[in-house]
Amino acid sequence: MITVTNVDKIFGDNHVLKNVSATFEAGRTNMIIGASGSGKTVLMKSIIGLHRIEHGRIEYDGRNLPDMRMSEIRRLRREVGMLFQGSALFDSLSVLENVMYPLEMFSGTSKEEMKERAISCLRRVNLPEHSYKLAPSEISGGMQKRVAIARAISLQPKYLFCDEPNSGLDPKTSLIIDQLICEITHEFEITTIINSHDMNSVMEIGEKIIFINKGEKAWEGSKEDIFHADNEDLNDFVFASELYKKVKKAHQ
Repeated sequence: MITVTNVDKIFGDNHVLKNVSATFEAGRTNMIIGASGSGKTVLMKSIIGLHRIEHGRIEYDGRNLPDMRMSEIRRLRREVGMLFQGSALFDSLSVLENVMYPLEMFSGTSKEEMKERAISCLRRVNLPEHSYKLAPSEISGGMQKRVAIARAISLQPKYLFCDEPNSGLDPKTSLIIDQLICEITHEFEITTIINSHDMNSVMEIGEKIIFINKGEKAWEGSKEDIFHADNEDLNDFVFASELYKKVKKAHQ
């Protein structure tokens, strides 16, 4: 579980995050949503530790990140998996080598054990064995996302951060990736935080949703709650399209 309490983040004269508090639970898909410039990306980067906050607490199962020494932060990093927006695979490495990379950096196990673990992760994300020796450029965007997920879980993380995981994918592939992230979250009891503006993802796997508006937490709830929310800013954001207006009307 990750708990954020009264977090402020300021860049110069810009007060980006204002007294934000939220709890991100283990074994659930926690989503941060909001319009461009709302502060949702800054919130995720602050939770990860890429931004130093001006005020507040960011606790990983009771361990406050701003108070940690560098040695403690390095240990925490080994418990964290990252799924980047563009997958961020190494072009010079094969699919298998990409998944092995974090193991080589942090695990301290033998080469054979690393390979076995990497293959286990690739099988878990349903990648065919013939793809293991291919370069990222030789596989589809959806397969690249699967490789990125396999790499993110290779160190058996307690915490998983996903930045716009469906960026650049077609709707059908996006749904598959959403379901895969959700399955892995439940299976391994991971605290998963997803930064997204994809309303299909919100409606599909949004077990807990935090809506950030103008740097403040404006609403929280589940994908079921969102249909009955009376927050005007949330409704303007989620149900902006004619399609989702019809979906909401049909649901009600």
